[in-house]
Amino acid sequence: MKSAVVKVLTRALPLAIAIWGTTPFLANAAPLSIGLAADVTSMDPHFHLYVPNQNIADHVYDRLIIRDDKLAMTPGLALSWKAIDELTWELKLRGNVKFHDGSPFTSEDVKFTLERVPTVKDSPGLFTTYTRAFASVEAVDPLTVRIKTTKPHPLAPNDLAIIPIISKKAATGATTADFNSGKAAIGTGPYKLTRFARGDRIELARNDAYWGVKPSWETVTFRIMTNDASRVSALLSGDVQAIDSVPVADMSRIKKEPSLQTVARTGYRLIYLAVNQSEGASVHFSDKKGAPLNVNPLRDLKVRRAIDKAISRESLLGRVMDGAATTTGQLINSGLPGYISDLPTSKYDPEGARKLLAEAGYPDGFNMTLSGPNNRYLMDDQLLQAIAQMLARVGITAKVEAMPAATFFPKNNKGEFALSLVGWAPDSAEASSPLRALIASKDPAKGYGNFNVGYSNKTVDELIDRAMVTIVDSSREKLLQQATRMAMDDVAVIPLHHQATIWGMSRTVAYPGRADERTYAFRFTPNAVASKP
Repeated sequence: MKSAVVKVLTRALPLAIAIWGTTPFLANAAPLSIGLAADVTSMDPHFHLYVPNQNIADHVYDRLIIRDDKLAMTPGLALSWKAIDELTWELKLRGNVKFHDGSPFTSEDVKFTLERVPTVKDSPGLFTTYTRAFASVEAVDPLTVRIKTTKPHPLAPNDLAIIPIISKKAATGATTADFNSGKAAIGTGPYKLTRFARGDRIELARNDAYWGVKPSWETVTFRIMTNDASRVSALLSGDVQAIDSVPVADMSRIKKEPSLQTVARTGYRLIYLAVNQSEGASVHFSDKKGAPLNVNPLRDLKVRRAIDKAISRESLLGRVMDGAATTTGQLINSGLPGYISDLPTSKYDPEGARKLLAEAGYPDGFNMTLSGPNNRYLMDDQLLQAIAQMLARVGITAKVEAMPAATFFPKNNKGEFALSLVGWAPDSAEASSPLRALIASKDPAKGYGNFNVGYSNKTVDELIDRAMVTIVDSSREKLLQQATRMAMDDVAVIPLHHQATIWGMSRTVAYPGRADERTYAFRFTPNAVASKP
């Protein structure tokens, strides 16, 4: 290895302030109440790679490496990390850290955590994309961990930044149900879990022994409010102090209230259409008379390109999103490694779409289903309806199947839908994240394709494989761009936009917002100005 990738940062308190905020600790006996748009499906931090779960997990558990709101890596439970040879990464851990039960955090907890990830049962979305490259984990001493990789793996720190660390003492032999009950939900994070009521609320109590800057509120209640109108009404009535995912149609209403405010951030989340190209998906298609097609039209590149051309992203941006998004034709935002500056967003071309359908043998179009969640992404239900209308204009009759996220994701990840509306946020801060998870062929041994619903291209797979072992950043980026360009030309998925995240809150509290959509109670602070005329 010509050069080692080294990151050494050791000043604990200044780093904690940089990560969690500079506001000094102020006691608040009254609880902070926050309304969340998406349900939290489990308190097991390794059960489902799903942002609502990760958001809550970050209150109870810590990660070895923490990303700030710009996705830059900063020390968490690991103070430093470095590659000591081509196949070995060494991490030095933070000392004097205690779990919520008072037991010390050590390298054994890291080893236990990383070895547990692939063993989680009945997961609708495993974390194994980020652990399969690890051949072994060694607890060298209480505060040193060495990780052997199967191949050179320059993104090991990026992957480690995604895995919450749990207690070996509390979680040995524990099931996901034990985490949900609170029995095994013992972390080192700024809050302790006191109650998890699925579909209703999560209650937390401040961890006064936390190693970092302590949160302002002693107790926090996250209330699950998947209905937009109910969530906004709760804010307007003062039933909660803050909500996430403010519907764009309600922004002006909230802004008119002198006691309320909104915060908006352009996010990293890609909203796209997942295109199931498997033969088994043919059951979702029929001709215009209702007779089964017995083939999957989406296996034809011309049909995929026709659907891409049938969608007016500008109309979605203006009519549905009210400007709270940025249209795109690729997987990641500009500024992230792997972005392609000259890759254009597809233009709306209904005539071209009809021509392609005719060339593919569907001059009259066909019938199909269009599926998606109705309580997960900003304006998701409305997006589904608008897209169905656009498809109808080119001859494709798409029956919309909108359902709660908890129902949608397990089915979607098994490839049970034909065309589905999905979102993805690049936790690794480069194109390798969506390429490994969404585009690469399903390969449990590698942990690739965990969220791929039916696309496979050997050449794209080879480019991704080469990128993942390429040490030099600029060379890896070129490979990621090649893979992205080929996948987009193949219409592996249909990118639509990067959505904004909007919070509404009382003027008695302050929250800066985050581009990664996280709603962190430990970043909320009291606002000295209670109201503003």
